[in-house]
Amino acid sequence: MQFELLSLLPPLLAILLALLTRNVIPALFCGVWLGATMLNGWNPAAGLYSSFGDFIIPSVGDEWSATVLIYCGLFGVLITVLQRTGGADAIAKSISTKVKSARGAQGATMGFGVLIFFEDYFNALTVGSVMRPITDRMRVSREKLAYIVDSTSAPMCLLGPVSTWVVFLMGLIGTQLNAMQITGSEYLMYLTTIPLNFYAWLTLLMILLVVITQWDFGPMAQAEHRARSTGKLLADGAQPPSDEEVREMADTSGLASRKRNMLVPIAVLVGLIPPLFLWTGNFPDNDLVTAVGEAEGGKSILIATFLASIVGLVMGMQQKRFNFREAMEIVVVGFKSMTLVYIILTLAWSIGNVTAELGTADYIVTLAQQGIAPSLIPVLLFLVGAVVAFTTGTSYGTFAIMIPIAMPVAAALDLPLALAIAAVLSGGIFGDHCSPISDTTILSSAGSSCDHIDHVRTQLPYAISAGVSAIVAFLVVGLTDSNIAAFVAGVITLLLLAFALSRLWGSPMPETVEESVRL
Repeated sequence: MQFELLSLLPPLLAILLALLTRNVIPALFCGVWLGATMLNGWNPAAGLYSSFGDFIIPSVGDEWSATVLIYCGLFGVLITVLQRTGGADAIAKSISTKVKSARGAQGATMGFGVLIFFEDYFNALTVGSVMRPITDRMRVSREKLAYIVDSTSAPMCLLGPVSTWVVFLMGLIGTQLNAMQITGSEYLMYLTTIPLNFYAWLTLLMILLVVITQWDFGPMAQAEHRARSTGKLLADGAQPPSDEEVREMADTSGLASRKRNMLVPIAVLVGLIPPLFLWTGNFPDNDLVTAVGEAEGGKSILIATFLASIVGLVMGMQQKRFNFREAMEIVVVGFKSMTLVYIILTLAWSIGNVTAELGTADYIVTLAQQGIAPSLIPVLLFLVGAVVAFTTGTSYGTFAIMIPIAMPVAAALDLPLALAIAAVLSGGIFGDHCSPISDTTILSSAGSSCDHIDHVRTQLPYAISAGVSAIVAFLVVGLTDSNIAAFVAGVITLLLLAFALSRLWGSPMPETVEESVRL
């Protein structure tokens, strides 16, 4: 049965309900149910039965899905272990001894945010809370602290080789590769998106540019001028949110923090992935390239995460930070922390299967071939992803809705799959950075103890500047098929925007204020 235009109804319903309810879970389920209803002669009762029997249950019943769900849970365990052993706090204290100026405090905050690339919530809460005393001492506004924290957390989770975001995206990408009958590693496919994730790179460049040049503009320039000249770190009437989440996740053992408590498990995690790839790819029977191409990415990361978690737990018990029983409780808490990811992944797999049955992607391809130049598809995916993420406040939900559509469309139009995926990822975190209801934006405000509205208001011009630059980059790559030309165009656009806005909308720091802060 050919549904053609009607095949757009399930994903459109999911997007509409996500916008209205601000919750992606019921939106995705309703999309699955509507698609199953359409496939069962528009019978809603049969559609409900089919939603579970034909889509949701089979989505979690095969080996690939089970692997994804298990390594998501193990990542939750690893993050919980790192929280309880206090390694990040030790690293922050070490950094603080080397900070001598406001610029140095901002640079150290960025560096610390880049280091914690493996989990966005952990990044937002940890970096903000541990760097706050340092930036306060150097008279850096809480708004600037929250901006740096927020703008390093999500981008680094997408640019780092391993993170909770990576395992989530591998689940989405792997399902589409199987559905499209494309062989290859979903992890290697993800790695190819990293150079093309223009918004993430340009956002980090924006932070670095502002830190080095102090080209602040808009409300942020006013906040920085206030903090440096008067010492008032918060605006009058500001109401910073409680950082109760920070206190709940902190190490409560009372023992001295040790940097190796974070560095060693992360080194184990990252260091084991290459040899495990070779092992699961049957090296040396296969040559190096063949082994990497045939590697089982999901199982490799699962084993690496499991062993890194074991190392972290053993270190914590050896240091008397918790006993064996408490260690097992940490494991349970870690798996529970990924419950939302489990649900979203399952529903994302299900709606992807539903749209495949309905022929949604085929119909979109037909429309695109008739009315939209293929070179504009990356920009379109970026913009749609940004709108969905801004209005829903969730990047995960945006990825779950958009990737099952973007990949088949790119394949049909002979566009690189990595480019289509990267456009969705960039649009998702751009919209997330601009949204006042984003979870990471809220947690960045909490961890930095900054008024949430002030954080959103001061960050918005910076995020839009990086977003406009990313649009230019995606437009250039679509027209020229040159990643280098696209990145150069994005960087030039960003530099011009930052310079112009700092001159037209800035409040330069008095030289005497800068000197007083250093002293």
